[in-house]
Amino acid sequence: MESCKRELLSVLEGPETGSFDAEADDWYCEAVKNITVSLDDDLYRRARMIAAERDTSVSALVKDFLGSLGAGESEVERLKREEREIRTRITAFRASDKISRDDLHDRRL
Repeated sequence: MESCKRELLSVLEGPETGSFDAEADDWYCEAVKNITVSLDDDLYRRARMIAAERDTSVSALVKDFLGSLGAGESEVERLKREEREIRTRITAFRASDKISRDDLHDRRL
């Protein structure tokens, strides 16, 4: 990453380009994947307005949104976590102590 920063600095700093902030988060050197998203005109227009209000790009909004999806707990992970928490609270449970098998299935002899 440091070599990438030095390379960018040597290219981008100069009298005609101004200065370059190597610590900024809005650039990258690693390989990235490009995606295509289809939006209707109204949604795209609203996204551009929101991006402008936040002084960013639509691409950065999408990147942040997708990143937040991956950063949070999925529904499956949440349910597994809740199941583990519930199971730790159940300390002494035996179904046979509650009702007999015959009573459970309403089997009369």
